[in-house]
Amino acid sequence: MPVWLREHSWRQSLAAVYLSLPLRGARATPANIFCGEQYLKVSIPPFLFEAILYAPIDDTNSTAKIGNGSIFFTLYKKEPAMWDSLTLANADKEKLQYLRENAVLKAQEKAKEETEAKKITKQEHKKYALEATMKLEEAERKRIEDLKEKERQKVAKELELWKNQQKDADKYKSIQKRGELHQEIEPIKERKKEKMNKTGISNEGISKTRLKSTKGCHGSCSMFSQNLKEEQLPAPRSAATIKVNFTPRVFPTALRESRVAEEEEWLHKQAEARRIINSDLSELEDLKEEEKNPDWLKDKGNKMFAMGNYLGAVNAYNLAVRLNNKLPLLYLNRAACHLKLRNLHKAIEDSSKALELLTPPVPDNENARVKAHVRRGTAFCQLELYTEGLQDYEAALKISPKNENIEKDAEKIRHLIQGTMQSS
Repeated sequence: MPVWLREHSWRQSLAAVYLSLPLRGARATPANIFCGEQYLKVSIPPFLFEAILYAPIDDTNSTAKIGNGSIFFTLYKKEPAMWDSLTLANADKEKLQYLRENAVLKAQEKAKEETEAKKITKQEHKKYALEATMKLEEAERKRIEDLKEKERQKVAKELELWKNQQKDADKYKSIQKRGELHQEIEPIKERKKEKMNKTGISNEGISKTRLKSTKGCHGSCSMFSQNLKEEQLPAPRSAATIKVNFTPRVFPTALRESRVAEEEEWLHKQAEARRIINSDLSELEDLKEEEKNPDWLKDKGNKMFAMGNYLGAVNAYNLAVRLNNKLPLLYLNRAACHLKLRNLHKAIEDSSKALELLTPPVPDNENARVKAHVRRGTAFCQLELYTEGLQDYEAALKISPKNENIEKDAEKIRHLIQGTMQSS
């Protein structure tokens, strides 16, 4: 036979009912508690507590906190009003049985709806992961095609350069042949001059013959005169390929003496940073270059968080923080993961670090500062440090005074603080 828990204390306000139920040494878990709109049951064998509430409550927002040898319920009323009693008095067995069965049916329907919602969310996450994979594959395919196109253009340029070199070589050969022909004609001219000197032709005869020759043979004279002009031209230069080697430089600009000290200092700092990263992060050796980018790791952690893989997201943020510990969003996102994993102290540390980096307070970082205060306040409240949590929520309200959700959560924390003070 179960032992009924008769001892309990309760108080109320217009908006909520606060119920404290002692456990008498028993250990309770959330699985031992069942709460419906008008039905509340706590089953911790051999103890049993059952109550048909005076009026309906909001079972979705109502909470139960287990600790210090008791269960503290915060039941929010659907309609603001003062109850005459905690339970429904003067109710017959049939009505009690109907309310009990109705509460169980509603709980089953709600669980079924949550299961369907989780199934739909899981399918959406799978679809998103598939689309992301397809985009990555498409980007990789495009990158390979671009590389092929660059190689094709490079080969085409090399082929065009080779053709131009062949044309230049052919021109040079034709010039060489023309020079050899000129060298063959020169001895013929010398022999003709010697023959004319031996016959002793007078100047008048020579002049007459020259006049006749100029009148009768224009082609031959023009050819020799052209050859004479060609003798005065210098020989063509031989074709060759000149290779110019430049000193390799890290910087895209030209070397200047005024910048040498500055460039050497920058290179020294970069080498020192790479040495520290390579010595401290040996696991980066197996990663690609884009995977060593803190922004890429942050995006990867965001996707894992959206898919519910909180441990994977924390690992991604951890590596990004080790690469760059000056990005406040890394600490802010990691705090959200720690809240999901119930690592409350770590969530408080990361939120505080994010607030430290989000300085000075400017309009561009208002949203991030509000999230940091809310996440740290949530962690404080889950550790039952309601005063510190309320301070963070009030700080968030100063930054964003029109946020109704934060105002609602702050009001709940004020009620909890008042209830704790009254019970103590």
